[in-house]
Amino acid sequence: MAFFFFLLFSSLFASSLFLFLRSATFRRGRLPPGTLGLPLIGETLHLISAYKTENPEPFIDERVRRFGPVFTTHLFGEPTVFSADLETNRFILQNEEKLFECSYPGSISNLLGNHSLLLMKGSLHKRMHSLTMSFANSSIIRDRLLVDVDRLIRLNLQSWTGRIFLLEEAKKITFELAVKQLMSFDRCEWTQNLMKEYLLVIEGFFTVPLPLFSTTYRRAIQARRKVAEQLGTVVRQRRKEREGGVKKKDMLGALLAGENSLSDEQIVDFLLALLVAGYETTSTTMTLAVKFLTETPLALAQLQEEQEKIKGRKKESEQQLLQWNDYKSMPFTQCVVNETLRVGNIISGVFRRAITDVNIKGGYTIPKGWRVFASFRAVHMNHHHFNDAHSFNPWRWQQQNGLGSTTNAFTPFGGGPRLCPGYELARVELSVFLHHLVTQFRWVPAEDDKLVFFPTTRTQKRYPIYVTRKDETTQSTTQTVHSQ
Repeated sequence: MAFFFFLLFSSLFASSLFLFLRSATFRRGRLPPGTLGLPLIGETLHLISAYKTENPEPFIDERVRRFGPVFTTHLFGEPTVFSADLETNRFILQNEEKLFECSYPGSISNLLGNHSLLLMKGSLHKRMHSLTMSFANSSIIRDRLLVDVDRLIRLNLQSWTGRIFLLEEAKKITFELAVKQLMSFDRCEWTQNLMKEYLLVIEGFFTVPLPLFSTTYRRAIQARRKVAEQLGTVVRQRRKEREGGVKKKDMLGALLAGENSLSDEQIVDFLLALLVAGYETTSTTMTLAVKFLTETPLALAQLQEEQEKIKGRKKESEQQLLQWNDYKSMPFTQCVVNETLRVGNIISGVFRRAITDVNIKGGYTIPKGWRVFASFRAVHMNHHHFNDAHSFNPWRWQQQNGLGSTTNAFTPFGGGPRLCPGYELARVELSVFLHHLVTQFRWVPAEDDKLVFFPTTRTQKRYPIYVTRKDETTQSTTQTVHSQ
């Protein structure tokens, strides 16, 4: 009975609060329609429940039908304006630092640190974003990074045999790539221990940021301290090396060489967040690409044909490592990358906060201080922007299929001043991975696996597959023919 009265009181309180907030904004405009749900938790549990399934769309679709593509809700402890509208999303992204500023739930902010690129603001963000872009642009990838990408992917694939968990193996690849590019470390016991702690940090991203109530968050905070200590040791060591005249051309070297020197704490936060961005999202995209291709045999066959041609040309020229011109001759592979990013929605959207009252389309007003969520997923899975949006169809990205109409709605890497600085590097890593995978291996799923989207996009069972090397298959076939 007490629980019943609690629910009744909670509902009445939420309704009263919502009406008060709406009436308070009538002088300046109108809040988008919606509901705040229960006090404190709002509609957070509804969202989490939906995103823990293979099809989270009903959470958005139901509210869009009731309230329209921009609606009011209450998520992760705050009233939030949720945008499933392409035009409004673009408006939010383009008005960074003018009308909106970066804002994420406390769990993410606490775990990444105040000096992470995701949370930086103003001139410092512009400077550090520009620095990061300079380490991941096309010329740097072509001249310096591609050789390491190709080498480390080859090295990791050498150990593949029998049953593997593809998501785990992909994470090993992308973590090693990120550590190499950021701090010049090759695989060793230190990097493997660092990765174990990182997994615990990421698990805490979308939890209640109260150690007393969340075991997962408590473990994440403890892991974060260990990661910070390990990175701090590296930063201090590199400072000493630099003072002794030893300089390395990696991200850490650039951070230490900056005109406006950063503290050890700032550098640690910065590196910690870049490691998350560099390995978590790309490894998931690799896994989803293989899953989607496995479920779409025609697309897999066309990708294999494209990559086998490249392998054949390299064999004739006696070149082993992939070159920039090889990457640029993978048009269908890029279609697969685009479609994997669109359907997978590794980054489902971005949080921002209104720094003033903001008028948006429909005559609505987002009050100053309110959080906003621009949902990329809602746009990517909208049939008005992408025909048969729920189907994996890489051919939609070919020029003759109307490329122009879809690119405007395609924002897997965000946009505006906070466009992901590593977007081109991520595409290169995924393309090189697919090249070596389809030219070296055959595979079949070991068991059925499903996608879930909370706390991050991933497969429930880490996508187990059985792999067989193509040269082994060929040898086995040859032996069978000879024995007959």
